Amino acid sequence: MRISLTGLNHKTAPVELRERLAIAPEKLAVETAELLAYDGVCECLILSTCNRVELLVCHEGEDPGLPGYLSRRFSVDAAALQPHLYNYRDVDAVRHLFRVASSLDSMVVGEPQILGQVKQSFSAARGVGAVGPELERLLQSAFTAAKKVRTETRIGASSVSIASVAVDLARKIFGSLEGKRVLLVGAGKMSELAARHLMQQGAGSLLISNRTHERALALASKFNGHVVRFDDLHARADEADILITSTGSTEFLFRAPHAQQFLQRRRNRPMFFIDIAVPRDVDPAINRLEGIFLYDIDDLQSVAATNLADRGGEARMAEGILDQEIDRYKQRTEVLDVVPALVDLQAAAEDMRQAELRRNHAHLRSLTAEQQEAVDAITRGLMNKFLHQPLQMLKAAARDGDSARIEAIRAAFQRESRNGHSEAASQEPETSLGGAEQSGGTKSLLSKS
Repeated sequence: MRISLTGLNHKTAPVELRERLAIAPEKLAVETAELLAYDGVCECLILSTCNRVELLVCHEGEDPGLPGYLSRRFSVDAAALQPHLYNYRDVDAVRHLFRVASSLDSMVVGEPQILGQVKQSFSAARGVGAVGPELERLLQSAFTAAKKVRTETRIGASSVSIASVAVDLARKIFGSLEGKRVLLVGAGKMSELAARHLMQQGAGSLLISNRTHERALALASKFNGHVVRFDDLHARADEADILITSTGSTEFLFRAPHAQQFLQRRRNRPMFFIDIAVPRDVDPAINRLEGIFLYDIDDLQSVAATNLADRGGEARMAEGILDQEIDRYKQRTEVLDVVPALVDLQAAAEDMRQAELRRNHAHLRSLTAEQQEAVDAITRGLMNKFLHQPLQMLKAAARDGDSARIEAIRAAFQRESRNGHSEAASQEPETSLGGAEQSGGTKSLLSKS
């Protein structure tokens, strides 16, 4: 089984392209099932976040051509998409997945949300039958590696996330958030994180709006905020100095005409939009208005770069941990991959043993039941002793990842004839138990035993 991973992220593609491929959480299972049905795909998982869309598949034989699948599935011109994609195979795909799950590939290195997002994707894939033994083993290993990174380094020592970076940006814009009114649009996990950081930074007051009013009320109660009904959003948005939006909307919530109205009601006092949603909630055209300042998720990268510099040492330690975990994964996989060869070798030897016993049945049938059991035990013991060395060699070759040696051992001990039967099993032995003297010798030996 081969592993392939194809995708794009915040480092390879702008937000306007990422949002065209973004998959809403409620559609993740359906999209995973569609990918599973794609020709050549045996197992699969899709990871879609504000910063990345990635397809991870297990397949036999030729590469299934995931760039073409992305282009057709999301109606994006292949020529426009291709320069932004990365493609990893086998161990490189494993390394990339481990780095993603451990937040080493995140815009904010050390952020804890990505591991939960990978687990959600894994759960969705399981739900549609897209997880088999290969993907199960790979993802469990990735989760183990991510946990070791979190516990054995200080990469997540302080709370960091896209939301915290957005709040840091707002603080840098104003110098201080004291007395500033902030409107959060959306009441999901990202908004809750933003609310927590806003309160820590001393924001003057907090307004919260969400399509589901009850969720807005629940979030407001946690932070002593005030709720703006979603139907009143455009009527009251101008009350905020800073508007941070993170919803699952597939259309812009704020366009240039809205922003013009806000400015008029604010008497041209500036207003700052921080859009951390993908797809975006705010039309980028509003940035052309005098007095409106818009920052989207890609604008946060310069702020996040400071975070990476601060955590560089911890990130290097984490990479070392991942190297060890990848080696463990490879060793486990290679040992499991050689199991069919071990089974085949044992089965071939047993076939030869049974063939010899059948060939000499006429000379052995005069033996007592106890003596026949002894013959069976002796031949089985000889077979196991003979197989011990090649089986150990196969296991050692698997641990070393030496596929050439594995094939050489299989060829030496289980050669296939043209008709598909084991040559060793089909050939007559040079000597057998097939003579009266030899039969008598066997009787004599058994009698003495």
